[in-house]
Parts: sequence; C-alpha cells; structure tokens
Amino acid sequence: MTRYGALAIVAGLVSIAIGRTFGVIELFVIGAGFLGAFVTALVYVLLRTPHVSGIRRIRPSMLVAGDTGTVDLDLQHRGAFRSTRFDLHERVRRANVGDHMADLTVEPMAAGGTVTASYQLPTSIRGVIELGPLEAEVSDPLGLLRRTRIVAGTDQVAVAPRSHSLGMPQLGSGPLGRHLLAQARRLGPGEFHSLREYVDGDEPRSIHWRASARGEAILVKQHAVEGLRRMLVLLDTDPASYADPSSFERAVTVAASLVHSAAQAELVTRFVAGDVDLRGPDVAADALRVLARIQLGATHLPVLDRQPGDGVGLLVAIAGSRSAGGVRQARNIIDPTQATVVVTTDETPRGVIDVSARTEAEFLSRWNSLVGRSSRVRTGKTS
Repeated sequence: MTRYGALAIVAGLVSIAIGRTFGVIELFVIGAGFLGAFVTALVYVLLRTPHVSGIRRIRPSMLVAGDTGTVDLDLQHRGAFRSTRFDLHERVRRANVGDHMADLTVEPMAAGGTVTASYQLPTSIRGVIELGPLEAEVSDPLGLLRRTRIVAGTDQVAVAPRSHSLGMPQLGSGPLGRHLLAQARRLGPGEFHSLREYVDGDEPRSIHWRASARGEAILVKQHAVEGLRRMLVLLDTDPASYADPSSFERAVTVAASLVHSAAQAELVTRFVAGDVDLRGPDVAADALRVLARIQLGATHLPVLDRQPGDGVGLLVAIAGSRSAGGVRQARNIIDPTQATVVVTTDETPRGVIDVSARTEAEFLSRWNSLVGRSSRVRTGKTS
C-alpha cells in the first residue's frame, strides 16, 4: 500500500463516519468512492502482476576497476495473458561505498514472450559487488497500491584491481638484469652457443683445443646464459605493515601487475598472499579473483621454499615497510639462483634492486629503471 492508498482508506472511512453522524448523503458517496477506488486498485494489481522469471548476465565476467560493465536481464513472461507495463528494481551493494538502486521500465509483454533489459555497472574500485534480488513491481493507475514479485535472486560480481603491463627483466639489462646475470652464472656455463677468438681475460679451460689446432687463431667456446625462468610474487597482508588502506591498495595493484606480466612472459609464476598459494597455467586469472576480494588480516604465510623448476628465479615481496613479516621471510630463503626484490608502498628502498611504490607513478618509474625497459598502463580487461 502506498501513502496515497492509505490516505484513500482514511478519507473514505472519515467521510462515511461524518456522513452518518450528520446525515449528509454526499459524504457517504464520497467515502464509498474512495473505498471503491482502493478495491479497484487491489483487484488491478492482483490480476495484472506479471508472472516473470529472469536470468542475470554480467559482461564481462571479470571486471577491472575503472571499467564499466553491463548487466543483462533476460526476462520471460510465464503468464497466460499479456502483461501490463511494469518496473524492475535491483539493489546494487558495495562494501564501504553504499547501496543504490538500478531502476528500469519494461513495456507490456506478450504471454510466453521474452525481452532483455540492461543497465550499466560502473566500477571505480576493486572489490565485490552484490546484486539483487531483482524485483518486478506493478502499480495501479492511481498509485494507491504497489505489488512486487522477485524475478531473480542475488549474484556477486568480482572487480579485479587495475594492473599495469610491466617489462620483465632481461639478463644484463638494467640493475636487476645485471644482478640476475650474476645469479645465472652460478648455474654453470649453459648450453654451447658458438666459437670465437680468444681475448685477454678468457678462462684457459674455455679454449677449444681441437678447433684451434685446425686454424691459426685460438678459439674459445661461448655458451648461452639461461635467462629468467620463474617468478614468485608475495603480497604481505599484515595490517601492521601498512600506514593506511590506500597503501595496501597500491600493494594489491603492484601484485596484480607483476603476476599478470610474469604469466604473459611465460615465466613459471607463483603467487602467495596470506594463506593463498597459487601456481599453474591459470595463476594470473586465479590471482585476480583472489585480489578482487583480498583484505588486510594477519595470517601465516606458506613455506617459501625454493620454487620448483630450473633456471634463474626472481622473488618479489610486496609490503608497506621493510620490517614486514613477509619481507623477512623472503630474505631468509637460501637460493643462490634466485634474486629478491622488495617493493614497499610506504618507505623508500634501501637495496640496489628494491623498489618504492608510494604512488603508482613512482612504482612504474622505479620498475622501469630497474629492468631497463619501458612499461605501459593497461586500461582494458585483464585476462
């Protein structure tokens, strides 16, 4: 019942009461008219309420912060008669943001007919959006009564953090590349690549005596050094590590960027955050789903032993400060073939290959300098 419906009942009853008290027939007629209008409205909404069922589809299935998604509502009218025009209302809930309603109007539907209604779903920050329930509402022409019926239940939409496409380090390029080159040499000479003439400083054991005997120059064996093969990204979720929530949000963006970029570069990628330990061919997509929902909370990290696989490795520990537990655990790993980079969102770096991310722009600039390559911001969907 609407406010006008309640007023109609009150006006009808008061008019009849006054008419009876003072014997004024006109008031009886007016009161009966108010009550008759209410009864007519009641019959109208009972008979004309649409028997509609709906299915909700979200495009794209994984949203990225800053994108605008689309919610498609596929409706089917299951009634035996043509429906009246009705409204759709859907509540959209965001934690720490508030609720708002998505309102749509659907024209009359034929019996057994189908129609699709849509509305846009803006996503300014990462997180989980709760949709529904979706309700169909019909009201009488006078606006005295409204009747609602649930058309579809509730759904959750994950909004992944925005990410940046980063260049991965190449051996010998930039401070990190030179550090990794030194790590690679600990693995041995690598595969045989070619022969070249001897120069001062070459190891005598690298001389190819048989080939040198066939020519006039002394030849040495040149080997190809194996490049970066694996990356472990660690995100510390201890609230004591971060100065404020925005600092943690930057850390989440850094983690999403590194995992996605490492997977795109076909590195053996592992992602650790809190009690989550992800790896495998779908690590990038799985990590985005986790990062859409992840919150600050002190948890026990899994054992950060040496990653399975051969070749040179890189561990990137992300935290608010250098004293975070995740950073300490990362530095305690003993692996001569793995380099460790610490990304801090509240402090300046201390090590030569560490990175500060007090702003996203600073992180991109520092990482750019570290790997000796350019990087660009991704504005579309991360897949």
